[in-house]
Amino acid sequence: MGQSPPCCNMIFLSILVTILVLMTQYSHAEVLSTNSRWIVNGEGNRVKLSCVNWVSHLEVMLAEGLSKQPVDTISKSIKEGFNCVRLTWPLFLFTNDSLASLTVRQNFNNLGLVESISGLQANNPNILDLSLLNAYQAVVASLGNNNVMVILDNHISKPGWCCSNFDGNGFFGDQYFNPDLWVQGLTKVATTFKNVTNVVGMSLRNELRGPRQNVIDWYRYMQKGAEAVHAANPDVLVILSGLYYDKDLSFLRQRPINLTFSGKLVFEIHRYSFTDSKAWETGNPNQVCGQILNDIMSRGGFLLGQGYPLFVSEFGVDQRGTNVNDNRYFNCFMGLAAELDFDWALWTLVGSYYLREGVVGLNEYYGILDYNWCETRNSSFLQRISSVQSPFQGPGYNETRSHKVIFHPMTGLCVRRISLLQPLELGPCSEADAWDYTPTKTMTLTGTYFCLQADKPGQPAKFGIICTSSNSKWQAISDSKMHLSSKLQDGTNLCLDVDSKNVIYTNTCKCLSRDKSCDPASQWFKIIDSTRQQKTTTTSFLQSKQIVQFLENTFL
Repeated sequence: MGQSPPCCNMIFLSILVTILVLMTQYSHAEVLSTNSRWIVNGEGNRVKLSCVNWVSHLEVMLAEGLSKQPVDTISKSIKEGFNCVRLTWPLFLFTNDSLASLTVRQNFNNLGLVESISGLQANNPNILDLSLLNAYQAVVASLGNNNVMVILDNHISKPGWCCSNFDGNGFFGDQYFNPDLWVQGLTKVATTFKNVTNVVGMSLRNELRGPRQNVIDWYRYMQKGAEAVHAANPDVLVILSGLYYDKDLSFLRQRPINLTFSGKLVFEIHRYSFTDSKAWETGNPNQVCGQILNDIMSRGGFLLGQGYPLFVSEFGVDQRGTNVNDNRYFNCFMGLAAELDFDWALWTLVGSYYLREGVVGLNEYYGILDYNWCETRNSSFLQRISSVQSPFQGPGYNETRSHKVIFHPMTGLCVRRISLLQPLELGPCSEADAWDYTPTKTMTLTGTYFCLQADKPGQPAKFGIICTSSNSKWQAISDSKMHLSSKLQDGTNLCLDVDSKNVIYTNTCKCLSRDKSCDPASQWFKIIDSTRQQKTTTTSFLQSKQIVQFLENTFL
């Protein structure tokens, strides 16, 4: 809490930011729309939303962390790893004039947050005496000045932590959730940010829930809210959430939503490990992964096949890496994220809160920044998730040149080949080999006759040119469908695996029984579709020498 500690002052220079909220222009930004399941720019090329959630809906009604760092410093740090922010807001900030007109200083004083005021004075003096509404605009402006897109998310009505079934904010008609007031608030937000072009979308309501929830009212009010937003600001994407804490959109199978506009509709879902209680910790990871993936596809993933973009607007894990439930879940989730190539927003940027659920300065272990907003909590996590930030496919990504990539969820890396004479290894997906997966289940390097083969347990996977044998056939087995298994001539089944040096080898398939203590993550691989440019195989002079040597080693 309070002023930035010495470590932050050494890392970041104190930046005094003057933000002209109502005059800032964002010439770099583009109006986004939808093309079937893809979000695209004005040229029709895919724009993948790779976002982070920045909390601004609690009692303070100010984006978290501004007592720790200048807003521009935070915005710059976001741009280093993400292209957009899902910025939350409470309905009452835009519908209660007396509340919105409070200054940041006044509201923090009312909440007894004296130390935070001191930190704000040190780091963001130009924000401290703005009204709460203008302070929200100032954060959006800072993100725009740093080329960060913004999704405005109506997270809750009454400012506070979200969520429970009985907090009065869950569904239309609840104590704090008047549908007419909600439409008014959406209209005001859409109008307020109409000419702020880094605001590319509006999420109409976070995590509908509680005993009142029903499908009839969902259609009635979500359609009304969507029409109001589009009428006020036709440039923004309109993002609709589902029922049961944004876990269920299955009702759209039978009845599509009916809107007067097109090319702007996106659906969002959420998923955490705790969505399924302790299943990941107490069950066999293969079985749990298979069950959860089926559930996600039946409740929301199917919308991709119906031609709608799907935005997984909340997911995340304990960044300390000690939560078994989270760790197993995330291995499974990464496989799905790579396979479906959906848009997403990580929970959360926040390293600590001014005030959350009565606790001053609460540490947020799901936050990518540390308590003092100085450093990242887990740099390896950010490196891992970077593998799903760029599109694997979509308009503008060489879609006529379809191929496969072999993705390893546990590391966020892909299978690549240094040469025919060296073992396959894991590396950045931008350096991955392009593969063809034939109807006979052979994995062949695109443009060559070389196929992937299993050798012996504990030995590196190898290349061969006789691709009709059983050890050249690969299929996804286990409930997770992420064990890539091949069979030797003696009938032994081997699975792809990876060692501590990221070398690909084959080993006995593990965790195929109901064993709850076993962790199969090193053997989880996903064959995914890709149309983006990958490393291609051309026969240079050097490669020709390698091929000759390879053939000599194989047959002589």
